[in-house]
Amino acid sequence: MSGKKWLLLAAIIIASVSFYAFDGQQYLTTSFFHQLYQNDPVLTALVFFLIYVATTALSLPGAAVLTLLSGAIFGLVQGLLLASFASTIGATLAFVLSRTLLRDWVSEKFANYLETINRGVKKDGPFYLATLRLIPAVPFFVINLVMGLTAMRVRTFAWVSQLGMLPGTAVYVNAGAQLGLIEELSLSGILTPPLIGSFVLLGSFPWLTRLFMRRLKHRRLYRSYQRPTQFDDNLVVIGAGSAGLVTSYIAAAVKARVSLVEKHQMGGDCLNTGCVPSKALIRSAKIAHYLQRSGEFGFENVSAEVNFRHVMERVQAIIDKVAPHDSVERYSGLGVRCIHGAAQLISPWEVVVAGQTITARNIVIATGGRPYVPPLAGLETISYYTSDTIWSLREKPDTMLVIGGGPIGCELTQAFTRLGVKVVQLDHGTRLLSREDEDVSQLVMAQFISDGVDLRLQREARSFHKVVDPDTNDVRQYLEAGFHGQKEEIDFDVVLFATGRQANTADLGLEALGIELTERGTIEVNDYLQTVYPNVYACGDVAGPYQFTHVAAHQAWYCAVNALFGHWRKFRVDYSVIPWCTFTDPEVARVGLNEQEAKAQNIPYEVTRYDIDDLDRAIADSEDRGFVKVLTVPGKDTILGVTIVGYHAGELITEYVSAMKHGLGLNKILGTIHIYPTLSEANKYAAGQWKRAHAPGQLLAMVEKYHRWMRH
Repeated sequence: MSGKKWLLLAAIIIASVSFYAFDGQQYLTTSFFHQLYQNDPVLTALVFFLIYVATTALSLPGAAVLTLLSGAIFGLVQGLLLASFASTIGATLAFVLSRTLLRDWVSEKFANYLETINRGVKKDGPFYLATLRLIPAVPFFVINLVMGLTAMRVRTFAWVSQLGMLPGTAVYVNAGAQLGLIEELSLSGILTPPLIGSFVLLGSFPWLTRLFMRRLKHRRLYRSYQRPTQFDDNLVVIGAGSAGLVTSYIAAAVKARVSLVEKHQMGGDCLNTGCVPSKALIRSAKIAHYLQRSGEFGFENVSAEVNFRHVMERVQAIIDKVAPHDSVERYSGLGVRCIHGAAQLISPWEVVVAGQTITARNIVIATGGRPYVPPLAGLETISYYTSDTIWSLREKPDTMLVIGGGPIGCELTQAFTRLGVKVVQLDHGTRLLSREDEDVSQLVMAQFISDGVDLRLQREARSFHKVVDPDTNDVRQYLEAGFHGQKEEIDFDVVLFATGRQANTADLGLEALGIELTERGTIEVNDYLQTVYPNVYACGDVAGPYQFTHVAAHQAWYCAVNALFGHWRKFRVDYSVIPWCTFTDPEVARVGLNEQEAKAQNIPYEVTRYDIDDLDRAIADSEDRGFVKVLTVPGKDTILGVTIVGYHAGELITEYVSAMKHGLGLNKILGTIHIYPTLSEANKYAAGQWKRAHAPGQLLAMVEKYHRWMRH
């Protein structure tokens, strides 16, 4: 920073300190300015103007008081002119100072506002600033400072601020002018219609401006479209996965007319390619593993051969058995009009399906997601599987390469390994399940290695190629992977990509309507799951931020209720307690924070751990491994998060989910009777561990002395 800038910054600091040191607020009073006004009105106006500009430019408290004073001293018209132009000049000076001198300080001090305002300016520019000025969701002085760090031009900031602050300034000046007319402090002097009216206007101004801006924004959004005079449906839902099915179910249950559009299969990913088939496969793999462990349970000469084709056909049979729950017949019986075809939005109220236009008052987009496959070199030369397509596999491969160490990759890796496939699992990280704590990953990886998984960590997948054996003409497939600056080639028969998922947003007409996507490629929604159009909603994997079936169903309730009854009351979606489970063996279930997240967010915590190898029922079932780990507020039993690793962890976590949802602490869990012998006792014992660690030492010492005395 140049010498001139340092001098200017020093002058600002000195002025600010002097204002407080010499009690500058004593001059921001009616009596001071009234006395000055009687002697010289012009000088008074000039002094007032300069004080107002300085107060606003230096972001000092008192701008609201000065606005009231301007009306009380100068009257409505003159006071409005002084306050309006002084506030704009002062705000612009603060804007410039922030941009030139205070960038680092403002960035640090108001970081929580910076990202939101930057996003708003980028999206709506001057209109966003005008909205902030009319509806002060952010303090005015913060707007001045943070706006200085955006790309907005000084001239634009000045004129938008002038117009945006004018209505609010007028209301305050009018209130001050009415106060200035009071001749004596009496009931008759205060209870005058103009004064009462000015205070009613002052109190209702934020509500009125919010209503006005909502109407203005509504007109801007919908001006390019002709609203139908009558609608075919109350609700059109696009996508018949978990989110779409639950949304439609709720809408039909409250007697709304609803259409459900699906271009593939009813039930979506969860039924056809996700939760249901993967759990069916895991169950077969679990049985195969128990057969291998039969000696532990006292059985001899037990042998079985995995019929891979029959296992995969059983998976399909399970899908077929569950399918009626999500079928067209069932939902048609509930009153939902089911339509097969690809849907495209052509307006905020119109959806085209197979050449037919359906109009609806509200639209819910629930198109789900699909596996992401990285564009690796040579990918086009091989056939590959994803979690969507692996279920068509019928012949057992000798070697399967699984790329990805997240939940999907881990579940399928272990299942296929236990079904007799040699699995090579590759991931670029240092451990599997990187979102979980290190002790969780280590326990799962130890089991994987014991099962026979060939773990290849810290590898970067680069390219695929084929090699033909000149003697046998056999074609072999290889992946070239980077490893600590070197490369290695991995031989495989089939490759399964488990490298994440991406939202299904293509060919829906979103871009033409201006419905925006987030950086992750999901549809951008607000706290009510509304898109940029208040009557167009999104939920499930296509909206994020969590890609779980149970979260999709959770969001669907908010979409249905807000869409159908939002004109009476809307509900913000609640993500405060979100559980999930990775169905490896041992299972990994979690709700709330784990240790690595608490550390990253600088949240203080205490850890209580109970090892399940001490649990009677787990020992009896020969499943005595894993742990319950609870994070609590230091010194309190308030639960911040729980991780359970072990047999049926996905079932055990439910008690903690309920406790966190309803604000119950570990003392309540400890005081609850748990059946013996059950796995759920692990939750009570974990609470007991916490209680012992927080036993009142001084009180127990006194009790010990009492008992010693009672023995004499």
